[in-house]
Amino acid sequence: QVQVVESGGGSVQAGGSLRLSCVASDNHHNGNCMGWFRRTSGHEREAVASIHTGGGTTYYADSVKGRFTISQDNTKRTVYLQMNSLKPEDTAMYYCAADPEGWLRLGQCMDPNGYNYWGQGTQVTVSS
Repeated sequence: QVQVVESGGGSVQAGGSLRLSCVASDNHHNGNCMGWFRRTSGHEREAVASIHTGGGTTYYADSVKGRFTISQDNTKRTVYLQMNSLKPEDTAMYYCAADPEGWLRLGQCMDPNGYNYWGQGTQVTVSS
């Protein structure tokens, strides 16, 4: 069973920054998707950013482009989400997801339905 663990959430004022980290215990496919998603009370889960670990192709929601950056380390089991210029509307529970079997193809990394492994989530709160 693959475990996914997030860390780095917290509270920050608008305009501030946070960095989230996500570690997947296994990533045996040679290149796969890992992504960050968020959910607020009463809303659907929203894709925030994702990366295909094979070549490092990244994807972003329009709402975070230019403010958030997703990256990976050399192990391809750890991804980061650097969040700058945070806004109150970024407040949410952030979840990391991994697709170690490689079911998702390049271009599909923003589809939450394709991920089988999810972390417990980390809360991000941005105050105005």
